[in-house]
Amino acid sequence: MRSLCLLVLLTCAAPASAAEVPLEGLIDTRVAEKLRADGVTPARQADDATLVRRLTLDLVGRVPTGVEVEAYVKSSDPAKRAQLVDRLISSPGYARYQAVLFDVMLSDRPGQGGKPAKPGKGGSLQDYLTLALRENRPWDAVFRDLMLPSEDDPTKRGSAEYLRPKLADLDKLTADVSVAFFGVNVSCAQCHDHPNVKDWTQEHFYGLKGFLARTYDGGGYVAERGAGLVKYKPTQGPEKTARLMFLTGTAISTPTIREPDKDEQKRDKEALDKARADKAAPPAPAYSARAELVKLALQPKESDFFAKSIVNRLWHRFLGYGLVNPLDQMHAANEPSHASLLAELADRVRASKYDLVALTRGIVLSQAYSRDTVFASESHPAPESFAVGRLRALTPQQLATSLKLAATDPKTFEGLKPDEFEKRVEQVEQSGKGFAALIAQPGVDPFQIGVAEALLFSNGDRVGKEFLTDGGGTLLGRAKSEADPAAVARLMVQSTYGRPATAGEVEALTAYLTARADRPAEARRQLLWALVASPEFRFNH
Repeated sequence: MRSLCLLVLLTCAAPASAAEVPLEGLIDTRVAEKLRADGVTPARQADDATLVRRLTLDLVGRVPTGVEVEAYVKSSDPAKRAQLVDRLISSPGYARYQAVLFDVMLSDRPGQGGKPAKPGKGGSLQDYLTLALRENRPWDAVFRDLMLPSEDDPTKRGSAEYLRPKLADLDKLTADVSVAFFGVNVSCAQCHDHPNVKDWTQEHFYGLKGFLARTYDGGGYVAERGAGLVKYKPTQGPEKTARLMFLTGTAISTPTIREPDKDEQKRDKEALDKARADKAAPPAPAYSARAELVKLALQPKESDFFAKSIVNRLWHRFLGYGLVNPLDQMHAANEPSHASLLAELADRVRASKYDLVALTRGIVLSQAYSRDTVFASESHPAPESFAVGRLRALTPQQLATSLKLAATDPKTFEGLKPDEFEKRVEQVEQSGKGFAALIAQPGVDPFQIGVAEALLFSNGDRVGKEFLTDGGGTLLGRAKSEADPAAVARLMVQSTYGRPATAGEVEALTAYLTARADRPAEARRQLLWALVASPEFRFNH
């Protein structure tokens, strides 16, 4: 009997701990639990052609080339999805595109399209983000770099451009920091305690502002005073002096909460004048309130806001809907759709030392991410169930780069070595940046095409000049050599949508081309325009 018991102990594996479960497995387990509890049957998994398009758009900001689609669809390797994700994440395009998305998130520039902010003395914020993402710099390190920029450090080039443009309005800076890094729009408590959310009082807003209010523009450099205080007028009672207090209610006691005396003000002015003359940054204070904020926000007992916010941001980026919505309303009165999942993912992020690649990889390898956007019933489940894929409008860079690729002869990418392929793709990406600046950044759902974009595609001549020419190396140039209208139809659909044309599409498009046999070049041009201006091209699905 003892031998049998020993044999059972040796041969039966112990249950895997939560930390040993792959991130994607944890995600799918928790989402499936809620689907079962709610009696919801999820949509099927997307087909290979859809999935390779979705992953390529999400990770590197473009549609896949015909070569990439064919290789993925034809592969029978059960690990091909993970291999594709790893290849895309390790490619240069991943850092470039994710930097664009983080730049938009941190710069608070909705509607600016693919155009980055004007660079400062040390480069642009997007320069910094691209380098940080290329190195897979941990998110807590990025937070430190942006809040405590070292403008003479080449590894942090451009990091000061997060704070510098916001220094003219410290109230807005306070709100921007709370939204971007902590998932909280604390500005609602600026004039009075929040009327609907007990979590947010004036003390929270001005307590957070106290960490930032000493920061100023010191001759073009981000500088900070060693002392200072913030006063505010409550709705009732006398004026108050704000403590340095984090969103959790934890406060810092420091003798620097005071107005600098005249001698200090004189020394500060002399130091600033000298720094300006030397074209250098003013000296750092002995006590930095901003450094105290960074330290406090990352402490284990205080870091829930920081960890959960980045989880929620990336979940929304890749699935089109947050675990907490809106993204800047993370508080007790607005419960997450999957509270345990958000908490567990935040724990995993902390345990991984804020490795965003690991988090991204887990999300995009999950079944929740790869569900079809077509649901079997006309009655769709609630978006927070994550039972069906969500249509997402392409970002400016996604749209511009994808238009360039769709208008390129697919043979251009055949037979290229990996380095050659990446260089060619980057060239296409760079050539689309001017057009990307004309496209509005998608806002909240439901998405509607703006008037400017509609006129650009319908009446402007730029679309025709950039994407609808038929010279060498173009899709229309390739189509010009095809005598069979049906072959042209199949080529155009495959090249633009990344999937084979249906029989009905071939029939309809062939009829269109045949009816205009007297003007074939214009017919092919109009056909390509119709394909790239369609919802199937405009959305990530």
